[in-house]
Amino acid sequence: MSDRIYIFDTTLRDGEQVPGCQLNTIEKIEVARTLEVLGVDVIEAGFPVSSPGDFQSVVEIAKAVSNPIVCALTRAVEKDIDVAAQSLKFAKRGRIHTGIGTSPYHIVSKLNSNPDEILDRAVRAVKYAKRYVEDVEFYAEDAGRSDNEYLARVVEAVIKAGATVINIPDTTGYCLPGEYGAKIKFLMENVPNVHKAILSTHCHNDLGMATANSLSGALNGARQIEVTMNGIGERAGNTALEEVVMAIKTHHGLPFHTKINSKGIFEASRLVSSLMNMPIQANKAIVGRNAFAHSSGIHQDGVLKNRENYEIIDPVDVGIKESAIILSARSGRAALNHHLTDMGYTLSKGELDDAYARFLVMADERKNINEHDLSELMGDQNSETKSVELELLQVVAGKSTIPMATVHLKIRGESCAATAEGNGPIDACFSAVKKIIKKEFSLEEFLVQTLTRGSDDLGKVHVQLNHKGKMYYGFGANIDIVTASVEALVDALAKVV
Repeated sequence: MSDRIYIFDTTLRDGEQVPGCQLNTIEKIEVARTLEVLGVDVIEAGFPVSSPGDFQSVVEIAKAVSNPIVCALTRAVEKDIDVAAQSLKFAKRGRIHTGIGTSPYHIVSKLNSNPDEILDRAVRAVKYAKRYVEDVEFYAEDAGRSDNEYLARVVEAVIKAGATVINIPDTTGYCLPGEYGAKIKFLMENVPNVHKAILSTHCHNDLGMATANSLSGALNGARQIEVTMNGIGERAGNTALEEVVMAIKTHHGLPFHTKINSKGIFEASRLVSSLMNMPIQANKAIVGRNAFAHSSGIHQDGVLKNRENYEIIDPVDVGIKESAIILSARSGRAALNHHLTDMGYTLSKGELDDAYARFLVMADERKNINEHDLSELMGDQNSETKSVELELLQVVAGKSTIPMATVHLKIRGESCAATAEGNGPIDACFSAVKKIIKKEFSLEEFLVQTLTRGSDDLGKVHVQLNHKGKMYYGFGANIDIVTASVEALVDALAKVV
């Protein structure tokens, strides 16, 4: 058996089914090209028959990428397959992904059918798709809750009909890892012609086990894993690309590998999050902002002595420059000394003890501590006033008005102002701020949360900036979300300027 795991990415199909995460064709091409650079083997570009827009996106993605197989989803319906084939006409390597439900739930209550008829429809769909492409993938929808013996009959029949890849979806995220692995093993041992196709996993995360189930499937013979960036997808999402890839890379004893360039993971993750307007939870494995952040004193001391004491992944391996040592009331002397040394302070043991005692009082009051706070801690008289403060903000926006913002900032006591247009009121404000600050930075994260409920909600905004490879955080809170957004940006920039 091959030791290669093929990575099938369905961010642009299953991932895009998340409410509010729809992309236009240009955005889909950008994601597809990023996935190509990442080394994804198969890109499921869409469900062409579902809409003219989806059809055109598959056409354009097929033109835009060269290395990955471009895949189009269909039902076991001839019209679907005809449209999918047409959408793939420019693909260097095209695949039609067709299938039908095989669980009792789907056969009886969804399809109003019987097992023999479903098997016949599955075979006919595969044979029809083979008229257009050599590479046909068949999905047995809700295989996780399908009877194994019936599932084996279907798999054997569709392989005989010409299917090259067999997708065994845990559509509802129901299976436990041992159960799903046993299902793949059963098929490997009981389908006589299984060696003529690749078994694929497609696991949903309804019980939080999508990654575990996918790896269990691979350990039992599957050689394709279907994933999405950041684990987005229907309901609780799909298997996360970054989790599968890094689990395989970290566990050197596993009998397989992928061809993914893991150093592109963080960039791809942020692109998908930004384009789909879907923030990544802070504690998300691999790509969350806290995935490589340490605030406990014991952990910080251990990481500073040897990163591997508390990190099983080098952040550089996923495209992150370094781990973050976050200062809080839980931090120890080692972390405080680390930050002060970076700022140019050299303290004796006694001086560090004194500074640490003052630090704990400050940390209890202010929660997270930044360089501005540390300057104040060390007696910098200028630190009591922020280097950048928002003085005035005026915004004009509306349905028939080009958004425009005027921003007045006080930078080290000097007032500066700028006016700019934007795609919306917040974009206009940020553009005006950039005119004033004149420093290169990129907005890595923009998160809006409501702190109260009602028409006069108090909104909180969190931003994360990248300036010369270093991350800076800013926070703002206001009943006016535009003002809160600018305050958050200014709060972060005050640590840069």
